This record gives sequence, structure tokens and C-alpha cells, in this order.
Amino acid sequence: MHPTVRKGIADIIRAMLKTILAVIAFLLVTAVPQDQTPNPRPRASDIGLKVGVLPTGPLDAITDVAGVEVGHTTIIRGTDVRTGVTAVLPHSGNLFREKVPGAVFVGNAFGKLAGSTQVEELGEIETPILLTSTLSVPRVADALVSYMLNLPGNENVLSINPLVGETNDGYLNDIRGRHITPEDVFAAIKNAKGGPVEEGSVGAGTGTVAFGFKGGIGTSSRRLTPNLGGYTVGVLVQTNFGGVLTISGVPVGRELGRYYLREELRQDGAAADRGNGSVMVVIATDAPMDAQNLKRLAARAMLGLARTGAAGSNGSGDYAISFSTAPQVRIRAEEKALTRRMEVLTNDAMSPLFLATIEATEEAVYNSLFRATTTTGHGHTVEALPMEKLSEMLRKYGAIK
Repeated sequence: MHPTVRKGIADIIRAMLKTILAVIAFLLVTAVPQDQTPNPRPRASDIGLKVGVLPTGPLDAITDVAGVEVGHTTIIRGTDVRTGVTAVLPHSGNLFREKVPGAVFVGNAFGKLAGSTQVEELGEIETPILLTSTLSVPRVADALVSYMLNLPGNENVLSINPLVGETNDGYLNDIRGRHITPEDVFAAIKNAKGGPVEEGSVGAGTGTVAFGFKGGIGTSSRRLTPNLGGYTVGVLVQTNFGGVLTISGVPVGRELGRYYLREELRQDGAAADRGNGSVMVVIATDAPMDAQNLKRLAARAMLGLARTGAAGSNGSGDYAISFSTAPQVRIRAEEKALTRRMEVLTNDAMSPLFLATIEATEEAVYNSLFRATTTTGHGHTVEALPMEKLSEMLRKYGAIK
């Protein structure tokens, strides 16, 4: 064969191999919006588990609060990258021009919640709420600022308060690589929508671990009956913490032999799980509230976590972010008056909403575990909660039929 022909064939083969490798690389890098892949694992309600006494919303999700949208970017690359971004939008408009009242409650501050001090001071949320991986908070916050500055109507804005929380996914993910890009952040926000919310090993929950099992994103809601006001409370969690898993009072962690301090108490070696990690709780409601009562509402999320057996350890960053979507309490940029009149709930009206938050938080944690799938990454494998064994256990204790 003539050398020129041979060289031409070799060049063609190299080009084909380059194209094939590019396609493979594209397939290995996932930036997937929610609801792309059906999840065969059940939610708590699918197995007949009834959490609390209050009715759920029709979707049993944070998106039962009208106008709230959720989006995920799930990043899976090679054998080491298992991370992502989850975005919660209080409404689909320009949040800087139409802020919502909000609050932050800190159960334990071993964590990073960028933007929390301004929310604490002013009682306002002016950006989507983003959840991600610990070391990616600065990059995600920077991308969120860019997104907000580029929105129509924000051309003259000189200050943005990005609200970005995290949990540490370093066990399953190459956390030091900080693999999240601005495009991943933009995708999570732009793909956000109402309706069913994808749960489990997605978005910011892609690489998380809870109670020694695969954790992730979970959501739930409660809708008060008309005689209690008819308001809705929706909760979304990012679970990555430890403790002694308890489901509707059933000692699941003990029964499965996987719980915080097990090794020390049995004196058979060092503990593999120190109960560390973090949890982010996002609470939405359509009840008209000011920042003071939103903070009281957020505090009740800690009671919901306690019901699941959370240990609240030294290394667990436990945060709750709450906001109201009620139109009458929004803070609109075009309003220049020095005083405001608005109708908000009284303190005496809060108790049913407190219970709604507790129950929705508890069930959201369960859904994060139930829907999560066994994940291998960064040299480790974390198993999903074994649903068959769990169902048998819940029947044994009478938690389900």
C-alpha cells in the first residue's frame, strides 16, 4: 500500500477514535435535569407509611406550595465524581425585584450557608436557594450572582445576596476537585419546575450518606384543613447526617445493626460512622408570615429531624431555611414608600403550621432514604436502605399493614 494512502487511512481511523472517545466522554459526564430517569424505589406513602396526623398535599412535595419550583443538575463523571446542584425557586419571576420574606434557623453551625447573615438581618430572600457540595459553595454562589445580574431588570444592581447551602459529599465524590461549573448551576435553575420532584441520589444529594445508608434529596408536604386556615407547608431536604435511624418510632438502625456509636457500645472496634455530616432543610409555605414567625417555623424542622433519630453531632451542620410565597408579603423593588401595610398571621395561628413542618420534615428525610440508590464512587460503595427488610420490619412493629 502506498505510504500516502496508508497515512490517510490512519488519519481517518484516528479521527473516528477521537469521535468515539468524545461521545463516550459526553455520556460519562451527566448534567441531568430532574425526572429524566424513572426511579423504581418507593416513597414512604407507596408502602403505606403514614407519617403524623395531617394530610399531605396532592404531590406530597414542596411544589404543593403554589409557584415553588425545583431543579436538579446531577453530575456523574468516571469513577470519582458524584455531586450536583439542587435549586429551589420561591417563584418563577425575578426574585431580586420581588423578594420573599425568609428566615434561617441554625441547629448546629458546623457548615456553610452563604448569604445567611443578610437573611437573618433583613428577613428577605432575593435569589433562588441552591444546595450543593461543601467545597463548591463559593463557585456556586459566584455563578448564582452571575445569573441574577444577567436577569432583565437587574442591569443596575450592585449587590446580590446569593443563598447557597451544602453538605459534604466527600466520601463518594472527589470533593477537592470542585467539579461544579457555572453551566451546571444555570441548568439547575433553568430546569426548575413545579410538579413531581425527583428524589434520592440526584442533584445536591448525588453523593450524600445518611444514617450509614445512601442519602439524598427528599421532599414532603402538609396541607391544613380549611378550619385550620387551609395553608400548605412543603419541605425539601438534603440528607447527609448520622444517628440512630428511627422510622415512625420503629428502631430501624438498631434492627439493621447500623447506627451511631454501635462499635463503641459493643466494644468491637472503632466506629465507621461518627454521626457527622450535615442536613439542609428548605421550608416553603403559602401562609402569610413575617420573618419572625418564619424563623419560628424553621426551628420546628429540628424536631422533625429528631423524630428520624438524628444525632445532631458536633460535625453535623443542621440548617433550616424558610420562606413565604404569599403575594401580600412580598417585597417589591418598585415600592419606594417608607412604610408598609401587610396582613400576616398572628402568633396564635402558628401551632398547626409548626406541626405541619415537623411532619413534612420527618417524611422528607424518609423519602430521601427510600428513593436513594446504591452508589459507588471515589473508591467507596454506600448501600441503599434495604426496602424489603425495612417493609418486613415496619409490619412487625405495626407501622404499616
